[in-house]
Amino acid sequence: MSQGTDRRAIPQRSSRWAAKAADLLAAAKLTPNQISVGSVLFAAIGAAALIWSAHTEDEPGRAVLLAVAALCIPLRLLLNMLDGMLAVEKGMSSPVGDIYNELPDRISDVLFLGAAGLATAGLVTAGRVDLGVVLGFLAATLAVLTAYIRSLGAALGTGNFFDGPLAKPHRMWVLMVGILGAIAEPWLPWTPGWVLLCTLTLIALGSLFTCMRRLRRVSAVLRARARDVPS
Repeated sequence: MSQGTDRRAIPQRSSRWAAKAADLLAAAKLTPNQISVGSVLFAAIGAAALIWSAHTEDEPGRAVLLAVAALCIPLRLLLNMLDGMLAVEKGMSSPVGDIYNELPDRISDVLFLGAAGLATAGLVTAGRVDLGVVLGFLAATLAVLTAYIRSLGAALGTGNFFDGPLAKPHRMWVLMVGILGAIAEPWLPWTPGWVLLCTLTLIALGSLFTCMRRLRRVSAVLRARARDVPS
């Protein structure tokens, strides 16, 4: 986790249960960086469950796999919050904390969103192009780009802009709702996979808008800074 305190506002961070969880992790001698890596493990489990769900014809089994995938999302976000609490509140930051703060998150985004796309494979195709797979990796690319623009702004001295509408927590909650909705698909009048396909479309569009919004804010600060420099 980063050494700095410029981080996303998370109301749950000040709750008693979060403080207790952070205490337990610190007592277990876990470092913020180890917790950051742990979030990737949950993302990998969730991604595997998503892909596997698309290859099972057993409806109860499919429901269980989707439920596992959905559960891995809040667990990933929980570790994303706790690593920061240990780094900042517990004073356990490290010189390479910024790397561990950013890289595991990007890997987790690609795992979850790419897997969601693969879980819709074969649903809608145009020649050799599979729309679901394309949407999954487009959503993943745009998710990474939202973080890149935020980090670029911070590197340029404009600060971290965590604007939505689909920042990391928001797009993950949208994906979780989509996965839970997909559990009911066998009893709905369409082929399983459409809920995830629509969810990925929403995430891709929301992430694109988020990129544009953050880029405008970074650009506005840079232009204002240039105007303030004496000629």
